[in-house]
Amino acid sequence: MIQPLDLAICALYVTGIVTIGLWSGIRHRKKHAGGNTAGEYFLAGKTLKWPMIGLALFATNISCVHLVSLAQSGFDTGLLNGNFEWMAAFTLVLLALFFAPFYIRSGVTTLPDFLEQRYDRACRDWLAIVSVVSAIIIHIAFSLLAGGIVLHTLFGVDMYTSVIVISLLTAVYTIVGGLTAVVVTESVQTIVLLAGAIIISIAAWNRMGGWAPMVQVLEAQHALDKLSMLRPAGDGSGMPWYAVFLGYPVLGIWYWCADQTIVQRVLGAKDEDHARVGALFCGFIKILPVFIFVLPGLFAYTLSKAGLLDISALRMVDAAGREVVNSKGIYTVMITQLLPGGLTGIVAAALLSGLMSQVSGALNAIATLCSYDIYKRYRPYASGTKLVKAGRVSATAALLLSLALMPLLNSYESIFNGLNDVIAHIAPPITCVFLLGIFWKKASARSARLTLWIGSALGTVVFAVNKLFPHTPAGHIPFMMMAFYLFCTCIALQVIFTICYPDPPAAGRKVLYWASPREPLQSPGWKGIGNYKLLSLVLLAVMALLFWWFH
Repeated sequence: MIQPLDLAICALYVTGIVTIGLWSGIRHRKKHAGGNTAGEYFLAGKTLKWPMIGLALFATNISCVHLVSLAQSGFDTGLLNGNFEWMAAFTLVLLALFFAPFYIRSGVTTLPDFLEQRYDRACRDWLAIVSVVSAIIIHIAFSLLAGGIVLHTLFGVDMYTSVIVISLLTAVYTIVGGLTAVVVTESVQTIVLLAGAIIISIAAWNRMGGWAPMVQVLEAQHALDKLSMLRPAGDGSGMPWYAVFLGYPVLGIWYWCADQTIVQRVLGAKDEDHARVGALFCGFIKILPVFIFVLPGLFAYTLSKAGLLDISALRMVDAAGREVVNSKGIYTVMITQLLPGGLTGIVAAALLSGLMSQVSGALNAIATLCSYDIYKRYRPYASGTKLVKAGRVSATAALLLSLALMPLLNSYESIFNGLNDVIAHIAPPITCVFLLGIFWKKASARSARLTLWIGSALGTVVFAVNKLFPHTPAGHIPFMMMAFYLFCTCIALQVIFTICYPDPPAAGRKVLYWASPREPLQSPGWKGIGNYKLLSLVLLAVMALLFWWFH
């Protein structure tokens, strides 16, 4: 339980964020009164610059799920799940080099809008529905679940009550202020979140006495493999090195390059260069989570083994009658035992930052999708004011549905693994149609439509079978490899269907794909250190060095 001082810090922080969100959103709307009402609300009038884009991308990605579950994964498996953070940098390079300039030049408002222009209306409808559902489950419900666990442990209040209060406060400034409010608050929240994570990392480092004592404890426990991010074939974690390099791109391209909740920040960019550099800026920030989110969990493991951290409150008896550690609560144990008063409140505020930024970003994306891709289809001449109203109603409904899903998702032992397990079965067909749509001019509308339908149905069936019959051969396939197999199946389907059902020649289609991978790189970009090509090379070199060091 945290002290009154810490509670006051949290209350002031939440009040401040809600105030900033409302003020920035209303101020932006008044400043641009008389302009494109819907464009200002959903895409901030396309005025976002690279620092805000990068910080907002990171804030939307990092939520309570990451703070809580990456610490849990660090406790359970060491640095292994840091792969999800560092592999993201490679995907963000793809976003910066190939996807972002395409979206900016095409002038699309949503990613389903792109699918309609590239393929047909049916593809747009399907992606809009899948994107809304995935935003509700992945970006909101899982975040609320992780946030509820933390708030219950810290404040001693009912998990659902605390989450409902925080999510409703977040919804107020998100629904009123639109993307401007979301991005401004996310920029603030990213700084607070990073500060809180750094504080807990330093506290764990100091309690352990540094790196060498941690390594000594791991040696004594025969657990030095926890320091390795690239595991050999047959590793008990179910995530060997080849699964990381084959499976993650399928998940990552969908998440970072084709998911409305994430890409909406890029769509609101002032211009192509701001979009590119903002994505790369986020790639550099993504280096930090391994050290400030995952590593503290590993420190918690060694601290508990050395008798320097009391985890008795986390011990429980499983269904087989064995005593196990419920590591979901390890982050809150670290907060309450490693930090003095005042600092506890700051870290708790950081956790609230993660929860609020994730929920606000997802609600804004849902509002945009429902307005432009669903409501406007049946009301094509609807005014900007009516589009905004439809978006606000849909965001409210999505939040209520997410709250209702929390008990179901709480059945996963690891929140992070549960999150990625869901993504692994959603992403393959979407990643497929986006990649082929942008890089292969022959990819036909009917092939994309059939691939989305069949691929999504196949992913759903495989997911259901694995959950209902976990002891079948398919049930033992790691979710990363399952994503890769499903992706390969979708590629084969779209290629075959394109051959069988080619598109008729159509004028104007050329703008909807790159003639070659070199085409998007012809833009010179900014001069000097801010050049997107230079930044991409530097980021790739840094990531290669880090993977070599922690292999």
